[in-house]
This record gives sequence, structure tokens and C-alpha cells, in this order.
Amino acid sequence: MSDFKHLSVQQLTHMQAIDTELAIVDIRDATSFAASHIPNAFNLNNENLAHYLADADMDKPLVVVCYHGISSQSAAQYLHEQGFDDIYSLDGGHQAWQQAQQ
Repeated sequence: MSDFKHLSVQQLTHMQAIDTELAIVDIRDATSFAASHIPNAFNLNNENLAHYLADADMDKPLVVVCYHGISSQSAAQYLHEQGFDDIYSLDGGHQAWQQAQQ
């Protein structure tokens, strides 16, 4: 059993409407992130992970985004183990979010 929740693009859109400062981390590579990302997302990687964890409010919801919604699941599980309680993996990842924007 996982300690994170799955989130659809529609649910993400709803959460963003309620909380305009919703924390979103995008774990894709920097080039892909620079080309396109969900507004207000933070590009989380191995180099900035420790700093992010030190500064993050672990009581607030956190959404993890990857390319297709696969890698974000293990990243969400890891972040839960680091102390995040309300954590989500975006089903379909950035690709699903991008398709929904068209």
C-alpha cells in the first residue's frame, strides 16, 4: 500500500483553484521543465532536494509530476517518507496535463 494519493488532472485543476499556492514539484529534467511546466511548479532534482526538504512546509499538500505519472509515484512515496503527509502523484504526468490544456 502506498502512502500517497493519485490525482487526476481535473482534480489538480480543482485544487489549484482552491489553493493558488499549491506546492507542485516537477521531477523531469531541467530542459523538459524549461520547455513546458505547470504554472508555479518547482523543478525538483537531486541537486536541490536537500534544500527543498529543509525549506518545505510538510503539512501542506504536495503534488509530484513526472513525464507520464510513473516516476512520480516512487518520488511521492520517498517524499512521504521524508515527512510529507498530504502527497499526490499526478496520474498521466505532465503529458496528461499538457493534453488537457489543448
